[in-house]
Amino acid sequence: MPADVPRPPPHREATTVIAPPDQPDRPDTPENSGPGFDRPFDQAFDRPFDRSGTGSSKWARAGGGAGGVIPMGLADMDLPGPPTVARALERRARHRAYGYTVCDPAGRELVARWYRERHGVEVDPAWVLLLPFGPRTAVRLLLEAVRPAGEVLFPTPEWGGFAQLCRAAGLPYREVPLARDGAGYRLPVAAFAGCRDGAVLLSSPHNPSGRVWSEAEVSALAEVAARAGAVLVSDEVHGDLTHPGHRHPVAVAVAGRHRARTVTLNSVGKTFNTSGIPSCFALVPDAALRERLADVMAGYGLWEGGLLEQVVQQAALREGGPWLDALLAHLAAARDRLTALLGGAVRSVPEASYLLWVDAAALGLPPDGARAALLERYGLEASDGADFGPGGRGSLRLNYALPTPVLAAVLERLRGAGAAAVTRLHRP
Repeated sequence: MPADVPRPPPHREATTVIAPPDQPDRPDTPENSGPGFDRPFDQAFDRPFDRSGTGSSKWARAGGGAGGVIPMGLADMDLPGPPTVARALERRARHRAYGYTVCDPAGRELVARWYRERHGVEVDPAWVLLLPFGPRTAVRLLLEAVRPAGEVLFPTPEWGGFAQLCRAAGLPYREVPLARDGAGYRLPVAAFAGCRDGAVLLSSPHNPSGRVWSEAEVSALAEVAARAGAVLVSDEVHGDLTHPGHRHPVAVAVAGRHRARTVTLNSVGKTFNTSGIPSCFALVPDAALRERLADVMAGYGLWEGGLLEQVVQQAALREGGPWLDALLAHLAAARDRLTALLGGAVRSVPEASYLLWVDAAALGLPPDGARAALLERYGLEASDGADFGPGGRGSLRLNYALPTPVLAAVLERLRGAGAAAVTRLHRP
């Protein structure tokens, strides 16, 4: 890697949190308490964020930042989470009752209010299931509750978890290539008509590109699935991260009369960077499917609610809005800087979340082995496009949820690749 490129501080993985020299050794870190904890959120995103001693999966898979490597692969944020969540966890942890916990029905009302205020749609609280596990587990259990007799269909490129879950469930599946035009990816709705008595899985917004599907696309897909006797499961964990100027279509809302065969999954984990305490919520309008899902969960010793899961969900949904607004402005600014630099190498300009889907060849990287080449040449660790199905070969997914100084280092490292992409686009 070029010697003159600025490097972020090396990432240290330790068994305990290391306090800075000017503060006493204690379990609190400067990221979570003390001076600056209550600074405006946008200022917090402009400062380095040290994840040392936190057991970060993202940093571990990038070698802990050894050699100045910047992790841009795993989809979580190198940004401080909402102070309201930290305070709520601290308050609850002080009470030393950590036994079995019932599901608080107020959580359903909070979810309904969140959708009304953030998305402008009405969600019946009775549809809401508050789940003490992550969205991946929820999809797996939903497949068991739906009991598809036919194929499971989903797009490609698409989040690789869908294929893994279908294989684990022993279900036949088919990957439908996405259409693409000058504006990015489009849903080829008619191609999903073959899901007779099966299921359709969709990440909405799209993972890996950050594309926000249109209301017309999602509504039409729900209709195609329902007419085929299938169920649409819309994984919307990136939906609350929709960038300013775009509108996320909530599947159960836009499905209209087909909502009984539609499920929306969402989670505060992606939105508020709390995936280390896994939880999610499912919007299931069909009462019979809700009951089957609850029965499947019980068979695995799982019930609604959870102790810390509910604490995090309620704190985020009740008071996390201002933090989220600041985050979205930060992500949109980062997106603009990266897409301006990389130009035509970006396969679909992100409209949500913090994921950039790029053409490896346009960056001068080999389609096979692009991840290793990016790591070697630029010191950036990314997700390999092949992990997103056959439609992902030759692509890379970059996570740009980074503090401003680290983003500046990424831009500096990629400057040569961006120039190469422009040259290739204009080559006669």
